[in-house]
Formats: sequence, C-alpha cells, structure tokens
Amino acid sequence: MGRLSRKGTSMVKLCTLSILLSFLVPAHSTRSPDCGGILTPLGLSYFAEVSKPHAETVLRQDLMAPTVPEPLVGSTKPSRTQINSVKVTELSLSLVPDSGLRLSVDVDLGITPAPSTTKVMRLSIRADLHVEMNPEGNLELVTSACKPTVEEVQSTEEVESKSSSSELDKEINVDKVCLEVSKLLLSPNEELISLTAQFPVTPSCQLQYLPLAAPMFSEQGITISLQTTFQVAGMAIPLPVSPMPFNMPELVSSSAAHLTLAFSEHFYTSLFFALEMAGAFNMTILSPLTTATVAPKISQMGSLFPEDLPVVLQAVFRSSPRVVLEEGKAALKLFLTVHVGAGSPALQSFLSANVDMSAGLLLSIANTRMMMSAPVIEDVELSLAASDVGPVPAALLEDLFLPTIRAEVPAQINVVLSEGVILPHISSFTYTDVSVMIHKDYVLVPCNLQLQARTGAQTTAG
Repeated sequence: MGRLSRKGTSMVKLCTLSILLSFLVPAHSTRSPDCGGILTPLGLSYFAEVSKPHAETVLRQDLMAPTVPEPLVGSTKPSRTQINSVKVTELSLSLVPDSGLRLSVDVDLGITPAPSTTKVMRLSIRADLHVEMNPEGNLELVTSACKPTVEEVQSTEEVESKSSSSELDKEINVDKVCLEVSKLLLSPNEELISLTAQFPVTPSCQLQYLPLAAPMFSEQGITISLQTTFQVAGMAIPLPVSPMPFNMPELVSSSAAHLTLAFSEHFYTSLFFALEMAGAFNMTILSPLTTATVAPKISQMGSLFPEDLPVVLQAVFRSSPRVVLEEGKAALKLFLTVHVGAGSPALQSFLSANVDMSAGLLLSIANTRMMMSAPVIEDVELSLAASDVGPVPAALLEDLFLPTIRAEVPAQINVVLSEGVILPHISSFTYTDVSVMIHKDYVLVPCNLQLQARTGAQTTAG
C-alpha cells in the first residue's frame, strides 16, 4: 500500500501558492449557513435536569454564606435567621416561541429562625432568558426578567411566621439571585463559546463553526444556523459558492431525539475542497510494475529507461472533489490527473492519465466526530492526457494501471479521512443514540445529549 507523500519545504511552498491562487476564486457574496442544529424540547429538558446539581451548588454557596454585619454604629447583634439547607426540588426550561426561554426553579430552604424552631421555606424563581450575539460573534445567554418569591412550606412553630419571613427576605439577597440567575444552568455561556472553537481536520487544516445570528425559538425547538469556515496553514480560504441557500429542514413532531444536526451537500464539498487545498490528497503510489515489465507492451520504454526501475504513480486533483447526496446514499466524485513515471528522487514522467471516479461515501458518528470512508470505487474512467512514449490505447492503459488506481486511491483517501471531522458541539457534552439519515442535498443526524464525566463525578446519561 502506498503512503501519503511527504515533501517538506516544497510542499509548504506549493500549499501556500495554492492558497494564494485560491483567493482568485469568488468568495461568498453573502454569509450563508451550510449546517446547523435544532435542540428539541426533550433536549432542553435533559439540559435542565443535568443542571439541577449545579444549581443547588451555586445556591448553597450564595444563600448559606455567612452574612457580613452591616457597618452601623452600635449594630453588633447578629441575624437570628439562618439558612442551614438548600435543596433544588424542581428546575425546568420551557420554550417561549419567538422570544427565548422560561426558567423555573423551586428551592426548599431549611431555616433556623431560633434555636428551638425549624422552618422549611420555598424559594421560587421565575426568569425569562434569551440568546444574543455579542460583537465578538459569540452567543450569550441573557436574563430579560426575573422574579423570586418566598413562602413558608412547614414549621414546627406557628408563632412569629410573618416576622420570620420578613427576616428571611433580608437574609436572601434577591438582587444577587436574579443577577446571577443564568449561572444556575450548567455554565451556559462558557458552553456557547466552546461551540465556536477551532477544530483540527489535519495538522495544517482547521475548521470553525460560526453562528450567523442568534438562535430562533419555536415550538419545534431552538434552531441555530452555522457557517463552516476553514483555515489552511493559518490562512482563511474562500470556499466555492453554494449553488443554493441551505435552510434547516423541519423536524417530524414525533422526534424523540434531544438534538438534530443538519449538514448540507455544500458542507461536504467545502470540507473536501479545504483538504485538497491543504495538500492532504496528494498521493504517491508505488506500482507493482517496473519499466522492464512495461517495455514489452510500450516499446519506447526500453530506450527511455535503459535500466529497470519501479513504476511510480503521482496523483493530484485537476478539479475539486465533489460530494453528491441522494436519498439514502452519498457519493464522492474525484477528478484526478495521474502522472506515471520512474526514477528517484526526481520522478521522470512518461505519461499522464485523467482519471474520473466515483466512490460510495459512508458516514457514521463516533462521540462528537463524523467518520467518513470511501471504501469501494463504483465507477472509474481513464483517458490519456499526455504521453512521451507514443499513443497508448485505452484498453492497455486500463490493463496496466487501473487495478493499482482502484486499490490505492481510496485506501490513501481513507487514511486522510480516518480521524473524522469534529461536529459542532459544546464542550461538556457528547452524542449518543446517533443515527445518520441521508437525504437529497442534506444529511440529518438525530442524537441524544450525554453529559461527560468529570473528575470525581459520575457521567449522566440521557
């Protein structure tokens, strides 16, 4: 099996030249999405559920912290009301179409207003949240309204309940609870920022998912549209223009998934274009043939190569790869020029062939990566592009080189694809119960969220 060529400094120069030339390609006239996702009400409920332990920790720190006495002259009497337990009994998030989210939190507070009494008070927090895009292009969860209320649930002593409640109102810093209400959720803004991190595709190629606007809120869920951008050798590359705008497809109302990701056909074509620009698909293939074994079939070989040398194939793209999505299947279209030659270290090419091939593209998901492979060539056409050894009939061209091209080109492409591509996700979560649904022009990935295990904590499964 051949290996991906390593060309050191010369490859870096070629890559840089390719990038500079790529700026001549028309860039997107307007920013348009090529992928996105819909967080369903079920996914929102899961996020609320795994936020409960975090919310309890935050509230315990805020409400059970020792109260600093007010600096009043002669005021040395400490407060008699003390919160000694905090338990979040309910935390839920609901969609408010065309607006945002409604956060509801119920907290049972164990109160000791005096040494001989015990009270349980209910702190209820109702807050409206929405998502904005800040000047840096990151999404932020913002509180638009917040209303906390406190009421008594039970008491071992019915005396002085009103005055105790009044004292408790002073103990609970209502303004602080509302000021930090979004922090009751599991680090939402840190998670949203992680969505736009740069992810490596190859050592020299990185991708980034950029939100184009604040998410849309509807009964269907929270929809976010993303545009994929690529950097090669640290430079942003302009991608081919999408032939059609991409809109997130509507979900089936009975969907049981937490999240559905969607990727347009253009997303995949852009990915392969970026890999091509990075030189990831430049291939050097060692053929089983030698100049001596080819000479009986191509007579000019003997005079061109007096000594017996291995025959080497170098494949480069003469046109960008293309991905075509049809109902239930995906295909990868490759347009190569294969230079056939001998000699080392400099290859002396004696003919070139244009090779157009189509391979079935298999898609699957592992954690937060989309895995791709093109295991079998389904269709291939060879035609002579140039020759220093005279005319070579098409049948002979295929007989000599087609078996090697069929075997080695997909094998080397699969080496490039073997690491997969990181999907848009937020840092603390991975994907489970995933399926891949290929439709004409787009791919849907319904999945469930799973909170990742942290040090000293159990993984919470969806």
